[in-house]
Formats: sequence, C-alpha cells, structure tokens
Amino acid sequence: MNEIQFEDFEKLDFRVGTVLEVHEFPEAHKPAYQVTIDFGTLGIRKTSAQLTSSYTPSDLKNQQVVALLNIPPKQIGSFISECLVLGAVNARDVFIIQPACSVTKGSSVK
Repeated sequence: MNEIQFEDFEKLDFRVGTVLEVHEFPEAHKPAYQVTIDFGTLGIRKTSAQLTSSYTPSDLKNQQVVALLNIPPKQIGSFISECLVLGAVNARDVFIIQPACSVTKGSSVK
C-alpha cells in the first residue's frame, strides 16, 4: 500500500449522516441499494451502497453512517451517486462504519 501525505488525508471530507430511505437497486451491476442520507446543514445526498449481503433496507433506515462527501458524482445506470458510504469489508460482506453514539448530522470525522 502506498503512503500518502497527511495533507492529502486532510482534503477528504468525511461526515456523519442519517439514512432516510433505502430502496432496492436491481439495475446495479453488483447487488446494491439506493440510499438517501441526511447530512443536516450540508443537505441530503444519494448513494449506491453494496450492503445487501449484510443489511435489509429496514436495518439501515434511521442508522447513522460515515460517508465521504467531496468526491465527484458517479453515474450508475440511471442513478447518480453523490457520496461514498464507508464500510469494513469482510470476505463478501460490507459492514457500515458508524459512530458509537448518536452525533449531530453533518459532523466531521477526523
């Protein structure tokens, strides 16, 4: 793995958001959900998240997640993904990264 400079890490904008909606995404190449996340004053963003092997839509609703916000939008079929939810990958399963307690939506993660 290549090392990066600390200044590069500081450019990444990780924030906490609360999941508002989760929908099946059958058009995705790999199994995924379309997820709508509220980042408080930073607004609401949508993303495609490959979490289907670990969570049902009802498991994710109202959960807080950590996401990377300052990446360019990515088109996935007819859907535009506007952020990237962070997850720990274990074999084929992905588990969301989330705060240990409830925090204000839009809180920065450092």
